Amino acid sequence: MIRVLLADDQEMVRTGFRLILSAEDGVEVVGEAGTGVTAVQLARQLRPDVVLMDIRMPELDGLEATRALMADPEPPRIVVVTTFDLDEYVYGALRAGACGFLLKDAGPRLLVEAVRAAAAGDALVSPSVTVRLLEHLAARPNGQEELREPLSPRELDVVRAVARGRTNAEIAAELFVSLSTVKTHLTNVQTKLSARNRTEIAVWAWEHGLVR
Repeated sequence: MIRVLLADDQEMVRTGFRLILSAEDGVEVVGEAGTGVTAVQLARQLRPDVVLMDIRMPELDGLEATRALMADPEPPRIVVVTTFDLDEYVYGALRAGACGFLLKDAGPRLLVEAVRAAAAGDALVSPSVTVRLLEHLAARPNGQEELREPLSPRELDVVRAVARGRTNAEIAAELFVSLSTVKTHLTNVQTKLSARNRTEIAVWAWEHGLVR
């Protein structure tokens, strides 16, 4: 059972999300929070698997709430709920450790997909949403800092695929390698980039112009 906490200051949004998720097998909404402070408190109390975290909330915004929870020993998987006009906030939340993001008007299918993907450790949601938002986020100058250990050509292929929102199975099929090989490459990439999850790998790829 995937246990979900809804954090949004709009009751109508929380109600809509609850109705959609409660209709899904294997998903349970365990709590709702209308402020960032309450979100942090409930997350620590209820120990949900996934938190759907709004950005703009009273008392404590979603960015600070995400940072607070990610500092815990066993943080939940946090999916940022956003709109395109909040680019800097989303970027900050992803950097703070959020594992993915969801557009508020994404629709029921993507809401469920986002929750299941987060719970499974697949940080990115839909390839179309991933590419559109990451491209928007990373269209900014960024230094090409030197890595202590450079990525191999095959690792770069994997990074590009992750940045396009591909799953491990899709990457394996595209590169004609086994699933275990893809996982090994991802582990090596995360170590070299000091990335906590797939989202940070994708953001790094967009920042450094590996994907267009």
